[in-house]
Amino acid sequence: MGWKRKLSDGYDKVGLAAGLQDDWTGTGGYAEVGIIKGRKLSYDYQKFDEEGNPESTVRAVDAVDLDVETGDFVAILGHNGSGKSTLAKHINAILLPTEGTLYVDGKDTQDESKLWEIRQTAGMVFQNPDNQIIGTIVDEDVGFGPENLGVPCDEIWKRVEESLKAVGMWEYRAHSPNKLSGGQKQRVAIAGVVAMRPKCIVLDEPTAMLDPNGRKEVICTVRELNRRAHVTVLLITHYMEEVIEADKVLVMDQGKVVMQGTPKEIFSHVEELKSYRLDVPQATLVAYELQKKGVGLPDGILSMKELAEELEKLRS
Repeated sequence: MGWKRKLSDGYDKVGLAAGLQDDWTGTGGYAEVGIIKGRKLSYDYQKFDEEGNPESTVRAVDAVDLDVETGDFVAILGHNGSGKSTLAKHINAILLPTEGTLYVDGKDTQDESKLWEIRQTAGMVFQNPDNQIIGTIVDEDVGFGPENLGVPCDEIWKRVEESLKAVGMWEYRAHSPNKLSGGQKQRVAIAGVVAMRPKCIVLDEPTAMLDPNGRKEVICTVRELNRRAHVTVLLITHYMEEVIEADKVLVMDQGKVVMQGTPKEIFSHVEELKSYRLDVPQATLVAYELQKKGVGLPDGILSMKELAEELEKLRS
């Protein structure tokens, strides 16, 4: 690639690179406006027979209303087949609504003339990193997106360095992605999206292939992007502990949004979540079981620290 050069060591090597806090420009900057607006959004998958004729239709997303403000951290939960990944693929126009509308940063996803701008605004991280890693060397892969956006060479390398350090993959910058573990590949995929500086990042179960430490590191990175750079985050996950600090949680079942609210509000309804075949954070479950035994704990306890504090209050 034409932008290849020697990298400097002038950036913070721990946690989120400092430059991401002050130098995030995205595709138009941060503003206090709604970035994702969906109304009666529905999507049908069609099944075809051997001759290519439509055989049946399955509604994967069913009349969903979606309101996400710029800078929000929104988590989407749901059992396999609930429609959450299908919904996520609408946000950068991989899929288009069968019915209803979806606007991303004020642009209709069904307007083909706005497709490029929509995909610059909303970056996507897939569950399987092999679906989006194309470079033969890690740093070249991370720089591929900015290069295609026309970013100047010096700025490309600044972004590559910051993004790889942000996900803990800086020391692997000269490695081949094919030599990395699944979890390491996922971090590279996330870095590739971060380097393009989108206003919104959609993560479709990004930690599914990571060990507990890797999951924690990636989620911390995503949270820092959200807090420091005001990047809007939509996180799809099966790990309940990952959504505790989200601004809002949506629960999907059979294509519909069946619950929504803050994490504390959602996890206060343990039995309802179980009816949708979902778990709750370990601290929430322990508190719930203690409540059933007559212990006077409040609803919606989310962490072991919070549980310990509430138990200490009962002792005093």
